[in-house]
Amino acid sequence: MQKRTTRTLLALGATAALTLTGCSAGSGEADTLENGDQKDLTIAVFNGWDEGIAASELWKSILEEQGYDVELEYADAAPVFQGLSDGDYDVTLDTWLPITHADYVEQYGDDIVDLGAWNEDAKLTIAVNEDAPVDTLEELAENADAFGNRLVGIEPGSGLNRVTTDEVIPTYGLDDMEYLTSSTPAMLSELTAATGAGENIAVTLWRPHWAYDAFPIKDLEDPEGALGDAEGIHSFGTADLEETHPTLAGWLQDFQMDSELLYSLENAMFNENDTDDYGPIVEQWIADNQEYVDSLTS
Repeated sequence: MQKRTTRTLLALGATAALTLTGCSAGSGEADTLENGDQKDLTIAVFNGWDEGIAASELWKSILEEQGYDVELEYADAAPVFQGLSDGDYDVTLDTWLPITHADYVEQYGDDIVDLGAWNEDAKLTIAVNEDAPVDTLEELAENADAFGNRLVGIEPGSGLNRVTTDEVIPTYGLDDMEYLTSSTPAMLSELTAATGAGENIAVTLWRPHWAYDAFPIKDLEDPEGALGDAEGIHSFGTADLEETHPTLAGWLQDFQMDSELLYSLENAMFNENDTDDYGPIVEQWIADNQEYVDSLTS
């Protein structure tokens, strides 16, 4: 009985080994597309940054149509750049330069590759309701009580939070305002409630963002330039992306999307539809903008 059991286990072990060997031998060919790219791709997406979510969902749909297996993984900026440098992620599409994410690029620059800017109109802002009694950040400091002495921010790990904390608040003397950081959805919820109730509110925001179409808001002037000039939104890849995904790297290097197109995609995803199932929405947007979408992989 013992010998029979031993022989059975040995046979099962040999079968498993052959199975694994067979999988291993064929995996290279099976996991590589005809265009030379590895089939599997992980795109890292910043939590709460809608332009990055929109671009990532767009590329996910495009690439899956091309035969890729695409995973989107959401995280804050710091773990995204760490993961990109470690090879845990292949690509991220929402790096703002030369200001917002400059610290991360400097820290991980040897292990990541810049694939270029796909939009040049990115801008960090402090926004208030359109009928607020202030037009500049200097006036906000002088009239903080009109806003309940509150400035509503987004994720603590975001580049926008860093710039607000290190540059905007000390430059304009906003230290007496309570600066609240939580998440982008929480900020938008407060913005929705305040504008709906006709109350004053000040939030950290950025362009491009669908909130500018959805709410009656305006940007406060920044005469000292604490928020920086307009930036480019860059795609970044892990250091060996041009080896593992040479075709995709080329597509992303050529990728361009103007703000009007981006607004229309964001509006469809986040403003006009109350769902987190973006797939069908993106597919319809692609159908409505087929010529542009086809050009991205031509």
